Amino acid sequence: MENGKVKVKVPASTANLGPGFDTIGMAFRLYTTLTIEVADATDIRLHGPNLSGIPTDKSNLIYQIAARIFEKAGLVVPELIIDVTSDIPLTRGLGSSASAIVGALVAANELAGKPFTMDELYQMATEEEGHPDNVGASFFGGVVVALMETDHVPYVRLPVPEHLEAMVVIPKFMLSTEKARGVLPSMYSRQDVVYTASHTGVLVGALATGNLSLLRMAMKDVLHQPYRVSLVPGLDKILTEAHEHGALGAALSGAGPTIIALVDKRESTDALQQFMVQTLAEHDIDCTVMRLVPDETGVQVEHCFSGVTEQRS
Repeated sequence: MENGKVKVKVPASTANLGPGFDTIGMAFRLYTTLTIEVADATDIRLHGPNLSGIPTDKSNLIYQIAARIFEKAGLVVPELIIDVTSDIPLTRGLGSSASAIVGALVAANELAGKPFTMDELYQMATEEEGHPDNVGASFFGGVVVALMETDHVPYVRLPVPEHLEAMVVIPKFMLSTEKARGVLPSMYSRQDVVYTASHTGVLVGALATGNLSLLRMAMKDVLHQPYRVSLVPGLDKILTEAHEHGALGAALSGAGPTIIALVDKRESTDALQQFMVQTLAEHDIDCTVMRLVPDETGVQVEHCFSGVTEQRS
């Protein structure tokens, strides 16, 4: 087996945007960077506070996914040196796990000689993550609208409308996807299903046509956010009133606890930031505020050297 090394850069993402539950993702210029190198012994190196607590042995998610790629390609699983740096806060609703999954798949596929297409990798990522929205945005950039079929993941990629950016407030506590999903009901009324279908359709239409004036109404949701407000104090007020302070629309980012407000980058957001921070402070919640610019590129392979060529014996 030849030595090889690859570096990939994967954008963060938000998902749902209100009613687009497990369906709509948008990528942002906040990145996880992975370098994976074939070596004599496995060594997993994590850099920065956003990766605290992640395993550094072969139980590490990135190693596990990379190993599966080699196995699927019929190759011997090599020992790997894995370096990870991330600007994406862990378990905060900005696609940290999705970016790690996408990075591991793409990097290992490069080292293995590209036996799988991007669409095949996307299906693998969707199976691993359980839904296609975050991983789709991380793969392809822009806005991705997707659904899950048995043997493939159909999707549409849309460019982000001109002038659209986002402001996020990131509460200083973690919220696992499992906990956030655990509060959801198992059944919904016909009224809620129709509401969701109509709002999701208008949301996609607004993003596709750049009709930003529709976002306030289109991002309203009855499917998951009402059941999660108890997990993020202040969320209900922000969703209800953010537009009064300059937001085009607001939503829980993914499973939370991050709250995202879409904004027109030509307009001042000082009042919106003050409102969102103050609302959380009323519940004794400290937060970090970030202004996020959409990423239109998706995952990038920055460096790649000789691929793995030896077949499994």
